[in-house]
Amino acid sequence: MSVFWLTVLALLVATSALLLIAGSGKRTSLTTDRDTLNKNFYHQRLQELAEDEEQGVVAERPEMIRELQQTLLLDIPREEQLRERAVSRWVLLPGVLILVLVSLGFYFKTGGFSQVLAWQQVKNELPELRAQLMDPNAKPLTIEQLSRLGLGIRSSLQDDPRNVNDWLMLGRIGMVLNNASTATQSFRRAMQLAPENPEVKLSYADALTRSQDPQDNRQATAMLNDMVKADGSNLRILSLLAFNAFSQQRYAEAITTWQKMLQLLPADDPRVTMIQRSIEQAKTESGGQSSHLTLAISLAAGAEKALPAGGMLYISVTDGVSKVPVAVKRVPLSHFPLSLTLDDSNAMMPQRLLSAQHQVQVRARISRDGSANPQSGDWFGVSAVAPFDGKAQLAVEINQQQP
Repeated sequence: MSVFWLTVLALLVATSALLLIAGSGKRTSLTTDRDTLNKNFYHQRLQELAEDEEQGVVAERPEMIRELQQTLLLDIPREEQLRERAVSRWVLLPGVLILVLVSLGFYFKTGGFSQVLAWQQVKNELPELRAQLMDPNAKPLTIEQLSRLGLGIRSSLQDDPRNVNDWLMLGRIGMVLNNASTATQSFRRAMQLAPENPEVKLSYADALTRSQDPQDNRQATAMLNDMVKADGSNLRILSLLAFNAFSQQRYAEAITTWQKMLQLLPADDPRVTMIQRSIEQAKTESGGQSSHLTLAISLAAGAEKALPAGGMLYISVTDGVSKVPVAVKRVPLSHFPLSLTLDDSNAMMPQRLLSAQHQVQVRARISRDGSANPQSGDWFGVSAVAPFDGKAQLAVEINQQQP
């Protein structure tokens, strides 16, 4: 910043100096040039008269010389007109001030001065934001703070473009801010600087996996397959490999990878439930899920008139004995009657799958504000308890109000 302002100051000083030098030079009256011409003409005319007299052309040369001298005297300007005039530098001072003010005014108006100040402030805040991000006990950064941190790291990388850790951090900030181009480009740059760094390779593969470009997805698959050959028990690599396969609709590969993860995790690990749900979801998407419950949900006349705008429909399935749901589903309100299907991917707990039930009961509730907890005035409907052998169709009418 100081270099910038020093440059601006130097340019203004140089321009002002040129203005003063050009404006304060001495000015010679134009009459001086006229006097010189008159003298030259006078001497040339004397020479011509002498030549004419020698040739006998004129006989009154003295009289003609007196007339010529009289003409010359009449054309001589007054003394004050021949003096050289100098302009005082103080007269030019207002012009210098106008030059400075106009130049600075145009810069402040069109030169992005506020953006420069904001950028400078971000650079000054960079150490503090970086320390807050790295401190596990500190308050998490807000989205705005993350954006400012990303700008600060970009500025830092201009001075130190080979800083692998900063490229990694910038890529992770891009992932959090859903800026795919920033994340991918940053991780790619880190890969160029440290191609054998496992953390860099895994981060780059993660960004490529989430990309919308199929070519990026294929590149991620190749990278992850190479990494899993070197470290087949790395859960993060396996998780990315399974997610990559699922996103490319290679459901069998995704299920195999998730099942391998289940073998590596202890039974009480909280990630087990999420992986089991992912497996059921993959089975459903691939058509391999044989157990499902088909529902037809309709509205009573009173409920249809009181249908809220922007509400949510909550569906829960129990075994007809316990109130703890076996499966749940949450969908935005739409036109009724509504048809939908539930399966093991909607299970609440992996130990109580829908496919393991022998009877089911369905409850459908309309939440006016999207809340998962029932509130007074909510419309709902409950089906009868029906036998379930892995496949069933039930009809539910929403015809009651929560007291």
